[in-house]
Formats: sequence, C-alpha cells, structure tokens
Amino acid sequence: MAPWEYPDFDEHEGVHFFRDAASGLSAIIAVHSTALGAAAGGCRYWTYARSDEAITDALRLSRGMSYKNAMAGLPMGGGKAVILADPARGKTPELLAAFGKAVDSLGGRYITAEDVGISDADMVQISKFTKHVSGLPVAGAGDAGGDPGPFTAMGVYLGVKAAVRRALKRDDMAGVHVAIQGVGSVGGGLARLLAKDGAKLTLADVNADRAKALAADLGGEAVPADAILTVEADVVSPCALGAILTAESIAALKAPIVAGGANNQLATPEDGWRLHARGITYAPDYVINAGGIINVGLEYLGHGDRAEVEKRIAEIPGRLDKVWEESASISEPSSIVADRMAQRLIGRG
Repeated sequence: MAPWEYPDFDEHEGVHFFRDAASGLSAIIAVHSTALGAAAGGCRYWTYARSDEAITDALRLSRGMSYKNAMAGLPMGGGKAVILADPARGKTPELLAAFGKAVDSLGGRYITAEDVGISDADMVQISKFTKHVSGLPVAGAGDAGGDPGPFTAMGVYLGVKAAVRRALKRDDMAGVHVAIQGVGSVGGGLARLLAKDGAKLTLADVNADRAKALAADLGGEAVPADAILTVEADVVSPCALGAILTAESIAALKAPIVAGGANNQLATPEDGWRLHARGITYAPDYVINAGGIINVGLEYLGHGDRAEVEKRIAEIPGRLDKVWEESASISEPSSIVADRMAQRLIGRG
C-alpha cells in the first residue's frame, strides 16, 4: 500500500524509506510540513510487529510534530523518524551511522533528536554523520539541549496543574490524586515533581518493578499496567505510548481530567468527541508535552539558553487555557480546537 493510501496520511510533503543491509537499518522518515521551517522531530527506535505499523507511527507522529512546533511558537516544521528495531542485531554504532547518513541525505529538510529508545549518547554517534541533529549533551549547566525528557516532564507538570485549576478549581496539588501511566523519563519526572507538591500518586509501567520502586520512593501506590486507566483519580496522565484513549478506555475512565505526556493519545479523532461528551477536561498532547522540543529546538536554532527554555515552557499553561476557553465557547472538543489552531499556523486551516 502506498503511503498516501494510509488513513493517517495528511498531505505529507515526503515519506522516505531507508534500508542498509550491512548495518541492518530499516528506517522511515516522514516530513509532514516545512511551512514554518525545517521539519523537526525525534527518532523512535522500536520493535514493530508489522511494517505498516511503523509507517502509521511515522505519519501520525510527524503530523503531531507539525502541530506541536507550531503551537509552541517554534520556527520549525514537523517530521519524525522511526527505526524498526531488530532484536537479533540490536542498536549498533553501525546502524546509528547509517541512520545519520540517511538524515543527512535529506539536506536539512529533517532535523532529528531523541525519542523512545534513543539516548543523547546515540545522538552523539549520529552527529558524526550529519549536522542536522539536536539533543546533544550540554556543555554547560545553563545551556539548552541534552535529554529532552526532563523538559517534557516540566511542561506536563505545569499543564496538569493548569488542568486541575480549570476542572477542580484548585490552586495547589496537595492531596490531588494523579494516576500516571508510564514512569520513564517523562512520567517518572512528572511523578517526582508532583510528589514535591504533596499529590497522591498511583503509578504503572510495563516494567512493573520500575513502577513499584518509584512508588515506594515517593510514597505512592503501584498498580498493574492494564489497570491504571480505570483508577478512580482526579487526573489520569498517559505518559507511555499512544493510541490508548479508545471508545472502550474512555468509557472506563474514572477521572475528570486527562493530561499526560504521551504522543497521539487519541486512537481516532472521534475519541476527542467521546472525552468531550463525558465532560472530561483533556489537555491536547502536543500542546502539553512541548517542553522537550522547545529545549532541543532552541538548542539547534541557537536562540537561547536554559533560562529561555524554561521561560517558554512556562507559557504552556496559557496555551492550554486558550484551547479550553475556545472549546467551552463553541462546545467542541479541545482536541479539535487545538488541531484547528495548529492548522491555521501552518497554513492549512
């Protein structure tokens, strides 16, 4: 099936396929839009059951990056790369080199950075073969760049607090119950920030031991991964992989707020309407989780230091408030409203 025949194809400017037999590289780089600048978005290293799942992931994630960068006020378009992991061969220096050469072949139309399965150390290896890379280890404590995870976590934390102010009329997080799905770099960072505010935490992860250890450290509770979305809480915060908000899972939610760091949380556009119909305050994922791309984007552009990054991340709650206010005024889901705002910004509205 051609890329443009996939349901998630959205007039992408380019979908590029790369194979390198010597290193075992199989990768897809999807460029959704360069209307605002070079297409920026991380590289995901993941084991896919079928190649069509990888194509769908690249299409959805790259479109999300166009919207995320536009809503964050960055002069960047949206793109995404996925490397189809081969457990038998692993993530070798040769594979990363081949990926770097693939990025470089696009001549700067796509800028890569970390995503799931890729570290800042991997970025160093990739940067030996292309200059179109960000998320490199920082030289000084006040520099922009490095691992985007903590910056994503900070933005999500501020977004969760904004959602609580709006839906629960609470200005503090003491005793507010937050159920976090996924406690890796973003979810774990979010949990630690919320714990400092006295929030009540329920945690889950596919790595059950990791969730139990963090819960014990923070005084929270750990539950099985398949139970977290049905926890009776004030906030459900998806911070793992996407497409977890479905007709079934939305019907089972027992929280008035969904606000988390995972990309593409809605399985379909209709699921935004389902959340809206239930009166659930939803923070559109690419608005609340923009902290990481703000960090690595400013690093690549050379437009600021860590203080500037934090200043821009602090603007995330205001953007969410604008989305929620328009959503309430026209009685449409926040997901639809945010999409429309982003589409106007990239010239597709």
